[in-house]
Amino acid sequence: MRPHLILRVHADARLGLGHVARALAVGEAWRALAASHGRDLGCALAVSGDARARRVGAGRHPFLDQALPLPVLDLGEDLHAPLPGDQAPAVVLVDQWDTTPAFLGALRPARVAVMEDDTDAHEAADLLFQPYLEGVKWPDHPVKTVNGRKVRPHETEHGSCRVLRGAGYIAVSPAAMELRPRRHPLQPLASHKLLVTFGGSDGPGLARRAFEVMSGLQAEDRWRGTCTLLAPSGLDLDPFPGCTILNTLPNLTRRIPEYDAVWCSAGITLAESLCMGVPAAAWGQNERQHQIIADLAHAAGCFDLGVGPEADLDTTAEALARWLGPEGQETRQEQSRDGMALVDGLGAQRIAQELWTLGQG
Repeated sequence: MRPHLILRVHADARLGLGHVARALAVGEAWRALAASHGRDLGCALAVSGDARARRVGAGRHPFLDQALPLPVLDLGEDLHAPLPGDQAPAVVLVDQWDTTPAFLGALRPARVAVMEDDTDAHEAADLLFQPYLEGVKWPDHPVKTVNGRKVRPHETEHGSCRVLRGAGYIAVSPAAMELRPRRHPLQPLASHKLLVTFGGSDGPGLARRAFEVMSGLQAEDRWRGTCTLLAPSGLDLDPFPGCTILNTLPNLTRRIPEYDAVWCSAGITLAESLCMGVPAAAWGQNERQHQIIADLAHAAGCFDLGVGPEADLDTTAEALARWLGPEGQETRQEQSRDGMALVDGLGAQRIAQELWTLGQG
C-alpha cells in the first residue's frame, strides 16, 4: 500500500539522528490518529545520508536493537534525493534543515510541510513548523479572525505558506511523555549525577572540551559527583575519578531521569530533558543551534552556555560550578518547572493533526 504520509529525513555527521528520532515520534502519533479515525492511512520514512542513514534505511531502529515500526525508503547519500517514482503520498513532511524550493516543488502534487527553515525555501511549501527558530514562547490569546478562520498569535503566513511557531510543536518520543512526572520534581541542593552528551555524532568534538571542563572542576574540588560522558568517537583520555566515558547509552531517553542534570546540545535530548523536568545546560554546536538554545533559555527553560566550539572553557567551568552547586538550586528548580511547561510532550500529536488536516485539503 502506498503511504498517505512520507517523513523525509537526512542523517549524517553534521545533523546526527535527531531528525530521525523526531520523525519516528511523528510517525507514531500519525498511526494513533489514523486508528482513532478508523482509517488505514499508512506512513513511511524516507531517509538519505551516510552510514547512519543506511542502518535506518535497512529498517533498523537508530537507537535500539529492533526493527522500525514503519516502512522505510532508503534514498542513498544525496541530501536532495527525490522520492521513488512509484510513491504518490498525499502529504510529505521534510525534516532535514537544508532544503530548496526546487526540492520541495519536485514533491508535488503532494501537499508539502517543512520542519524548521530559516531561509525562504519553505515558501514553496504549504505548511511550516517552526518550534524554535521564531521564538519558543507564544501566547494563546488574543484570537483574531482572518478570512473567516480563527488564528492564534503562534500562527502566521510567509507568502502562501502557513507557519506554526513555538514550543507547542516540539516533538519528543512517547517514552519521554510516559516518564514525565505528574508533579514538578524537587531539585537537589547540588547536582551530583551529571549526564553529558552532544548527540550521536558530536561532529564539533564537544565531548573532549566538556571533559576538560569537568576534570578541571573535579581537580579543583569545585564539584563532587559522578559524570557519564558520551563520546561517540571515543576519547583517548583517562577518566577522572567519578567519570565514565561511553560511546553510547542504549535507550537514552529512559536513562535521562536517572540523572540530576544534563549537559547537551540543541537536539532531541534537550527537548526530552525539558519534557521530563531534568535541568539542562546546553552548548550550541553552531550559531543556528545556539539561537535555539538562547530562545529556550530566554523562556527560562534551560541554561545557555553559548556556542560550544568557541566557548572559553574557564568561563564555562565557572558557570557550571555555580549552576550545579547549592547556589544554583533555585535556578535549576525554575528551569525544571518552566522547561516542562514549554515542552509538554504533545508536540508530535499536534504535528500529526496538522498534517492530517493538510492531507484532507
